[in-house]
Amino acid sequence: MMRLDRLLAKLGLGTRSEVKALIRSARITVNGLVCTDPGQHIREDDTLRFNGQPLDIRTQHHLMMNKPKGLLTAARDSRQETVMSLLSPIYISCDCMPVGRLDKDTEGLLLFTTDGKAAHHLLSPKSMVKKIYEAKVSGKLDSDTVKRFEEGISLSDFQTLPAKLSIQESREDASLALVTLYEGKHHQVKRMFGACGHEVLHLRRMQFGSLKLDALLSPGQYRELSDIEWSSLLKESSIEA
Repeated sequence: MMRLDRLLAKLGLGTRSEVKALIRSARITVNGLVCTDPGQHIREDDTLRFNGQPLDIRTQHHLMMNKPKGLLTAARDSRQETVMSLLSPIYISCDCMPVGRLDKDTEGLLLFTTDGKAAHHLLSPKSMVKKIYEAKVSGKLDSDTVKRFEEGISLSDFQTLPAKLSIQESREDASLALVTLYEGKHHQVKRMFGACGHEVLHLRRMQFGSLKLDALLSPGQYRELSDIEWSSLLKESSIEA
């Protein structure tokens, strides 16, 4: 249960003082009855309307975004635009935050959730939740590079876990491949290819666990995950929904 004024503030309808004034103006109904008491406690199964329009009173949200290039994956930044600028106020007001990071010039599947504990668990290498990236790189990929990924690559500050490299197309000037990781260090995919003598020209995350990037989402668009999609992700990381 939650106070009505606190709930409406979390839903982005205004500050606590603003929503109190809104409530007292008799524009909110609870289960069909006008409510003018900001302190009334609201249950999850209550029905709320504002000016006759139904309100989604859920404070737990889980999203999939097709992240575009050029945006930082961060809650805020004083100098550069972040992925949060694409979200509607209702998600920002309830602290729906990115799950991990995609580099500024990396596209693709980015999760958001209000469940910080689940986010931490999904990102932990111990949970063994796979992330699949599509990478276009300079030069010709071969079986030696595949083997190096399988064995794990020693970088300057850590040893990567074994990863799967599946070559889709290999040419002298450029190659296309899918990379499956079970961790996500800063610039990891780029650094792994760099250690093998290849520059990443384009990178897109295609899958997070069993969740695949929705082909209907254009860059910058997002949608809510279904209960089944979120529950499946949690089960993969041994968290009960």
